[in-house]
Amino acid sequence: MALLVHVSAIFTGFVGPLIIWLIKKDESPFVDRHGKSALNFQFTLLIGYIVSVILFIVLIGILTFFACLILGLVFPIIGAIAANKGEEYTYPLSIKFIK
Repeated sequence: MALLVHVSAIFTGFVGPLIIWLIKKDESPFVDRHGKSALNFQFTLLIGYIVSVILFIVLIGILTFFACLILGLVFPIIGAIAANKGEEYTYPLSIKFIK
């Protein structure tokens, strides 16, 4: 399920990890930790997208938007690989909204 938390983030943003985390957080501490980590990163990424859209006015938003797209694809894949191996994974550049 921890693997699914990370993979669902690629396709659904924060909605998939939120649903899985809410359902499975009490059953498995491992899924709880991975779910919190994925949600924190997805919320941080959402803020990045919002700032990027605002910065489209000065054209630097295009670069930050594509950076968010790449980070939103690469980091969840790394997290899924770590979860599959049974390892802990903390997203870099992530603000801790859920502790």
